[in-house]
Amino acid sequence: MRLLLLAGTTEARLIAGALAAARLPAIASLAGATRTPEPLALPTRIGGFGGAEGFERFLRTNAISAVLDATHPFAVAISLRTAAICQAQGVPFVQFLRPAWTPGDGDAWTFLNTEADAARHIPDTARILMATGRQSLDRFAGLSGRTVFVRVVDPPRDPFPWPHGQWLPGRPPFTLTEECDLLMRLRIDWLVVRNSGGSSSRIKLDAARDLGLPVAVLRRPQQPEGPKVSTVSAAVAWARAHL
Repeated sequence: MRLLLLAGTTEARLIAGALAAARLPAIASLAGATRTPEPLALPTRIGGFGGAEGFERFLRTNAISAVLDATHPFAVAISLRTAAICQAQGVPFVQFLRPAWTPGDGDAWTFLNTEADAARHIPDTARILMATGRQSLDRFAGLSGRTVFVRVVDPPRDPFPWPHGQWLPGRPPFTLTEECDLLMRLRIDWLVVRNSGGSSSRIKLDAARDLGLPVAVLRRPQQPEGPKVSTVSAAVAWARAHL
């Protein structure tokens, strides 16, 4: 019997470390979106499972007795599939979901229901820092007149999707000073983010507030029903109770 940790976030790395320190039997899984992921403290597999049937087979052949989903809040397809299969197979499941960001004094946020909504709010001549990951860039229709800078972890092999702008490779975390310097150096007018939550990735929002920049914030997709935890300690306690 062992736990499957679906990883890929900062908190998943902390959970993996805590599970390893507690000597709880667990294996981690990474989707493989990052070419050189930082190592986890648990035995780790990388890559997809081969669809729903492949995931079900993995649960059976690896004696998985519980699943802890600590993937990104916007990796909702993975979370929905995982929750549904675990429910059908009678495997205990919990989702780690960090609290969403909320605006405070001095923040100038515009909430977006879909990526396509960005073009309705951001002026045609704006210079944009896109901090949404590259997987969803094709959904930001109508931004072709803007100058767009896209933050990525790995230098992409694909051509840049807009006529004006460039990729900005870099591995977080970044400091507030680094974020402010970047926004000023690139003369950014708008920041575009997903409401990922988390303290480390919020630094870019703090930088935008300090510089008086507007931010377009993409709302989270609907998450799967089922039990949730929002702290590393609660996730580890849940794992202890189900192993």
